[in-house]
Amino acid sequence: MNILLIHQYFLEEDDPGGSRWNEFSKVWTSQGHSVSVLAGMMHYNGKEKRAEYKGKYFVRKQQGAVNVMRCHVSEAYNKSFIGRLWGYFSFMFSALYAGLFKMKGKYDVVIVTSPPLFVGITGYLISRLRRMPFVFEVRDLWPESAIDTGVLTNKFIIRLAYKVEAFIYKRAKLINVLTPAFYNALRDKKGIPESKLLQISNAADFSLSEKLLHDFDRAAFRKEHDLNDRFVITYVGAHGVANHLEQLVDAGEALADTNVLFLLIGQGMEKDRVMKMAKERNVTNVRFLNSVPKAEVFRYILASEMGASVLKRVDTFKTVYSNKTFDYMSCKRPILMAIDGVSRALVEEAKAGVYVEPENTSEYNRIIREYLKDPERIAKEGESGYHFAKSNFDREVLAKRYINSIQEM
Repeated sequence: MNILLIHQYFLEEDDPGGSRWNEFSKVWTSQGHSVSVLAGMMHYNGKEKRAEYKGKYFVRKQQGAVNVMRCHVSEAYNKSFIGRLWGYFSFMFSALYAGLFKMKGKYDVVIVTSPPLFVGITGYLISRLRRMPFVFEVRDLWPESAIDTGVLTNKFIIRLAYKVEAFIYKRAKLINVLTPAFYNALRDKKGIPESKLLQISNAADFSLSEKLLHDFDRAAFRKEHDLNDRFVITYVGAHGVANHLEQLVDAGEALADTNVLFLLIGQGMEKDRVMKMAKERNVTNVRFLNSVPKAEVFRYILASEMGASVLKRVDTFKTVYSNKTFDYMSCKRPILMAIDGVSRALVEEAKAGVYVEPENTSEYNRIIREYLKDPERIAKEGESGYHFAKSNFDREVLAKRYINSIQEM
C-alpha cells in the first residue's frame, strides 16, 4: 500500500517523546508498504522552530524509509492558548496545501491522527480531492479533555469543535481509537456504528527495552547521575495543564524524610511554574530534567525503582491510556498510576503496579511508604507488567493488525 499519514507531531529522528507513529511507520515500510507523512515544524513541547525551518513553509526530509514533508506551524504555538489554536490552524492549512500540490503520486489511503481535531478537515478534503479513503485516529477525546481541564472555555469554539468532530466521524471510512473507553464513548454516546470502529492501542517498544535489559550497566548509570541510595520514581512526559505535576511536588514534600526521589523528565508550558513552586517550598527530592532522546529515557527508567503515570483528576482522563505506561512495562518497572478508569484497570489487571488517587497527597505518602518496606514487590510487579505487555501490547504486533484492518477496508 501507498500510505499518506497526516500527523502534526510526527517526531524527528532525534526528538524526545512518544513515538507511536514513527514505530508503526518502520514496521509498515519493513513489510514493503510506502509511507509518506505530512508533519509539523514544531515539537508539541518545543518553544521555537529548529533553525533549518526558520523562514520556510515546507521542507522535505527522509527519515529512514519514510518520506516526510515538514509543514509550517506558527511559532505562537507554545506562547498561549490562542497561540496554540493558531498553531493548529496554521498546520491545518499548510498540510492541506502540501497534500494537494506537493505530494506527488497516487496514494491508497490517507490516515489522520488527532489531536489536533481540526486537521481531520485537512485529511477529509485531501481524501475527496485525491479520491482515496479517509481513516481517522482518536488519540484523545477532544474537545472533552480540553473542556474538563479548563483549557477550552470559549463557547463558540466549543460548539465549533463538536460540529467538526461530528463531521469528521461521519465521513471517515474507518475510525481507530486507543482505548476501550474511547470505543464505548464513540459507539454509545456519539452513535458511531461498530462497523467503522477499530481499537489499536498504544503499545510497548520491546526492540529497545530488550536490548538494554541485557546490556545496561544500571549501577554505573545511577552513580553517574547521582541516583545512588535513592528510591527513584521517574515520570516521563509532558509538563502541561493536563498533567498537574504539582501533585508530585506535594508528594515529594510529604516524603521528605525518606530516600524517595521523583525524577521528572520532559518539557511543557507548566514546567517553569512547577519548578518555581518546588524551589519556593524547598522540595529538594523532586528533580527536573529536560527532554532526552528515547534511548536515554529508557536508561532513566531502568535506573529507577518505579515509573509514574500522572494526569489531572478529571473524568475525561478516565478514558485514556498513558503512553509511557507501556514503556515502564517493557522495562520491567512497576507503575505508580495516578490516572483512574481504563489506565487503572490496565495496571490492576496486569498486576503491574498500584493505583493512587490523583492529587491525593496522603495516598501518595501511604502507598509509596508501603513500597519502601517491600522491595520484593518491585521485582514481582515489574515482571508481571512486562509479560502482560508482551502478550497484549507489543507494538510490532499491533502495527501489523492495524495495516491488515486498513487493507480489509
